[in-house]
Amino acid sequence: MYIVTGAAGLIGSAFIAELNSRSISDIIIVDELGDSEKWKNLKNKSFLDYLHKDAFLKKIQSGQTFKGLKAIVHMGACSSTTERDVDYLMQNNYHYTRELCSYALKRKLRFIYASSAATYGDGAKGYADDDAISPTLEPLNPYGFSKQLFDLWALRERVQRKIVGLKFFNVFGPNEKHKGEMRSMVMKAHEQIKATGKLRLFRSHDARYADGEQKRDFIYVKDCTKIMHWLLSKPKVGGIFNLGTGQAHSWNELARAVFAALGVNPEIEYIDMPVELRSQYQYFTEAKMQKLKATGCPLKFTSLEDSILDYVKSYLETGAVL
Repeated sequence: MYIVTGAAGLIGSAFIAELNSRSISDIIIVDELGDSEKWKNLKNKSFLDYLHKDAFLKKIQSGQTFKGLKAIVHMGACSSTTERDVDYLMQNNYHYTRELCSYALKRKLRFIYASSAATYGDGAKGYADDDAISPTLEPLNPYGFSKQLFDLWALRERVQRKIVGLKFFNVFGPNEKHKGEMRSMVMKAHEQIKATGKLRLFRSHDARYADGEQKRDFIYVKDCTKIMHWLLSKPKVGGIFNLGTGQAHSWNELARAVFAALGVNPEIEYIDMPVELRSQYQYFTEAKMQKLKATGCPLKFTSLEDSILDYVKSYLETGAVL
C-alpha cells in the first residue's frame, strides 16, 4: 500500500494516474480539498481512502500504523511562490515534511518528497544538485526558503541517501486548473489565445535577455510521474535530485508551441513585469541531471512541442483530466 499526499494536486493526481495505469490502486490519498475545484482531479482515480491532511498528521504523530504500507510519496505543500505567510509555509512545507520523514525512517518505509528548483534562487551558484552546494543556496522567496530548510535538515541528519527528494523545475500539464495564478504559462496561454488571439508575456528587465527570451526548464508532468514510479521501485536509490529535462527553453518557444497546437499564427505582446516580482524573478533555470542519470534512472523526456501538443489537444481543448 502507498500513501500519496497532495493527491488532488497537479503532480500528486498525475502520479496516482500513473499508479492506476499500472493496476495499482491500494493507495490512501491525503489532501485538503476545501471549496476548491481540485476534487475533480480525483474523479477518475482508484484508491482505498481519503484523509484530510490534518487528520493524517495526527495519525502520524500518534504513531498509528498502516497495514501493508510500503511508501509515503509526499507531494503535499503550499506551492505558491508569492505566499507571504512565512509561519504557514514553515508549518505546511517544513515541519509537516519532517514529521512524515521521521515516521517513514523509523518504520523503514520508502519516502519520496517534493523539493523545488526555487531553492536555487537566482541561479548564481548554478543548478547542480550537489549536496555540498545545497547549504550555500539563497532562495529568493519564502516558498523556496521553506523547501530549502527541509533539504538542509535531511543533509544535517545525514538521511538524504535513505530518502528521495525531487527538486522539480517548471512542471506543467493536466490537472492544474485549480492552481489559480500558479497555473503554468501553457494553460494561461491557451486561455488568452482562445479569448483574444494573442498572448502577453513579461518584458525582460535584465539587459542580458531579450523580451520573451528568459528561459526555464519546462517538464511535462507525465514525464515526472514515470521517473517517480521508477524511484518508487528502486528502494536502494536515495538522494536529493533535480527533476527537469536538462534543457532550458524560452517563453517565446513555449508561446509558439501553444500557438502551433491551436493552429493560430503567433501574436505576442510584451508587458512590464510587476515591480514586486522583479527582485525574485528567475531569468534562467536548467536542471543538471547527471546525478539522477548516474543512478540508472531512464531519463526520457517528451519534447516541449510534443508535450504542449498533447496537453492542449487531449486536455485543454477537451476539458479532460489525467
